[in-house]
Amino acid sequence: MADEATIAPTPKEKPAVSPGLKLALEFGPLLAFFFANARGEWLAERVGFLGALGEPIFVATAVFMIATIISLSLSWVLTRTIPIMPLVAGVVVLVFGALTLWLHDELFIKIKPTIVNGLFSALLLGGLFIFRVSLLRYVFDTAFRIDEAGWHKLTIRWGLFLAFMAVVNEVLWRNFSTDFWVAFKVWGNLPITLAFTLAQMPLIMRHSLDEDE
Repeated sequence: MADEATIAPTPKEKPAVSPGLKLALEFGPLLAFFFANARGEWLAERVGFLGALGEPIFVATAVFMIATIISLSLSWVLTRTIPIMPLVAGVVVLVFGALTLWLHDELFIKIKPTIVNGLFSALLLGGLFIFRVSLLRYVFDTAFRIDEAGWHKLTIRWGLFLAFMAVVNEVLWRNFSTDFWVAFKVWGNLPITLAFTLAQMPLIMRHSLDEDE
């Protein structure tokens, strides 16, 4: 009985989300964006308010905004939390999407990936070299347990990668068609990001900490 009295209650764990569902929540809005751009005229004919938006890219922007709100809402309902990166990206989607529709100018939705990637790159590299803090730790600490040298290297790599993706987006929207840009945003960005993430596993394994550490 004495032992039972000294046992502290364990904190309530957050609901777990399967990797497949997590991927669907993050990738779903992009798929909706791609579909709406490809079938913009078809959607405009069948959904009243979309018909007033004009070209497919504007229909796709509206659908992208709606899908983003749904994705963030589901993430909150299922886990009672919203990861910082999807949250910031979602806010930028809503702000630049609204500007796209209000001013009827596709430029704003096209530069959204540049803004998001550039912002995160500046935060990661600036936090590391100016404040000597690895902000990446607060994003991935629940997934990876690595030493300080590992966080330092991983932060530099992610900061440079996000800067590279910002440059890629600028090159694509300035030099290729809107349809090509949308297709790459969906079918190019994800494989590249997954390949980069997997390429970091050797570094993570080298710097991983034991449970005791």
